[in-house]
Amino acid sequence: MRLTLSALLLAGVVGCDPTPEELALELDATLKAAEQGDAEAQANLGFMYANGEGVPQDDVEAVKWYRKAADQGYAKAQHMLGFMYIIGQGVPENATEGVKWYRKAAEQGYALALRSLGSVYDLGRAVPPNKVEAYALFSVAATNGDGYAKNRLPKAKAELAPEQLVVAEKRIEELTEQINANKAK
Repeated sequence: MRLTLSALLLAGVVGCDPTPEELALELDATLKAAEQGDAEAQANLGFMYANGEGVPQDDVEAVKWYRKAADQGYAKAQHMLGFMYIIGQGVPENATEGVKWYRKAAEQGYALALRSLGSVYDLGRAVPPNKVEAYALFSVAATNGDGYAKNRLPKAKAELAPEQLVVAEKRIEELTEQINANKAK
């Protein structure tokens, strides 16, 4: 039976720390899967390098693995690649590129990307500020399980005039339909 890194880390939380040998085996298995094109393994390697978990912290290496998974359409990696561009970690800061990757993940219904994209519109970072779009994105993110977005909704709603709220509700329907159509593909 092959233990995943998550299982090994969980074992450490409950008092059974994985041995260095077990961690090395898991890293080797993850690296092999990533090199064979497994998008989830590639994203996991990106996370490991970004956070220095089991490997030396290396933002450039993290971006490399996130990009491989993101190019395959893996939403979590698309979101993380967007984040790396937004903050300039492992790549030159480029908010426009970051927003592009956030959008790709959001279009798949990835709640954290929907929230991040909502924050970009809320703050007007790399896009003109748009409180209607921000509210719509926060709403869809909340529907998809994002707690921060759910908590942010009342303030975002209060920032809208009644006619803007009508437009935002229509936008929520459009976003939801688009996400559902993308999931059906």
